[in-house]
Amino acid sequence: MDARLNLMDNAFAGRLLKHFTSAGKVIADSALPQATQNLVLLRASQINGCGFCTDMHSKDAVAAGEDAVRLALVAAWREATVFTEAERAALELTEEATRIADAAGGVPDDVWENAAKYHDEDQLVALVGLIATINAFNRLNVTVRQPAGWYQPGMFA
Repeated sequence: MDARLNLMDNAFAGRLLKHFTSAGKVIADSALPQATQNLVLLRASQINGCGFCTDMHSKDAVAAGEDAVRLALVAAWREATVFTEAERAALELTEEATRIADAAGGVPDDVWENAAKYHDEDQLVALVGLIATINAFNRLNVTVRQPAGWYQPGMFA
């Protein structure tokens, strides 16, 4: 499969992605645990059908020491016993915020309250920012049909 646009070689895309990446760097450096960030990035990418981001974030998570079983179970996190309650709350918020158009009222209060039980205000800001940012990246990559499979961990660091 070929991409509709080459985002890696387009100067305008480079300027745009620089700002997206800067927001991601602020979030990556936040107090939100790295393992949680990796799970959120992967789950949103799975929901959105973004092969490029699913490839990238699963490989980056492995490189960061994430367990292969946990990564394999992200799509079935509700039935899996390998996630902490805080991670489960973050995954639930990720699903609701990613599928925001599917719910007339947006993210339900109980989902938000559950996430707030495990994450302080700064972590919640980071979590919401992470969900928004990965959804934007997913939409870019899905729209241009960015091929998956060639990413190497850390190549955009």
